[in-house]
Amino acid sequence: MSKGNTIYIISGPCGVGKSTVSKEIARMIKRSVLIEGDLLNAMIVGDSELTWEERLEINWSNILSMTRNVVQHDYHVVIDYVVETELEWFCQQVSDMNVQIKYVVLRANEAKLIERLNKRGDPFLIERSLFLIKEFEESSLHQLYLLDTTDKQPLEVAKEIVLSACHHPNFVEDW
Repeated sequence: MSKGNTIYIISGPCGVGKSTVSKEIARMIKRSVLIEGDLLNAMIVGDSELTWEERLEINWSNILSMTRNVVQHDYHVVIDYVVETELEWFCQQVSDMNVQIKYVVLRANEAKLIERLNKRGDPFLIERSLFLIKEFEESSLHQLYLLDTTDKQPLEVAKEIVLSACHHPNFVEDW
C-alpha cells in the first residue's frame, strides 16, 4: 500500500541548518506546510509555573494537532524541531493516517557549528548545541538518521532529503 502524504521531521541542534533546510524542503514540495516548533514554543507566554517538560509536552501536542489537521486537508508537512525522545510517540500518534514519515537528524562538525552560531549572533547556544550533537551521535536511535551538513549548502541538503528520501538510509520508512 502506498502512503499518501509525507511528514518530514527535521531534527538536530541549533546551528546545523534545520530551519533553513526545512524552509527549502517546504518550498520544494507542492501543498506543504512548515511547522516550526520554536515558533509554537514561543507562543506559550507567562509560563513561570511550567516546567520545561510541561512546555515540551504542550508543544509536541500542538505540533501533532497541526500535523493531523493539515494532513487531513491533503498537505505534506515539514516539521522543524529538535526531537529527543518524541519520535516513537509522534509516529504512533499518526499511525492511523495515510502518511509516510521521513526523519533526519542534521549534524555539523564542532568547528562549523561554532562558526555558524557565532556568525548568526547566538554564541550562548554553543554549549547546548555541542551537547545535543554528542547526544545524537551516541544515541542508537538517532545515529541511524544522521546527515552531515558541514560542507553542504542548505538547498543541497534539502534536495538530498527530498530526492533520495525513499531510498536514503537516514529515514524511517514505515512506522
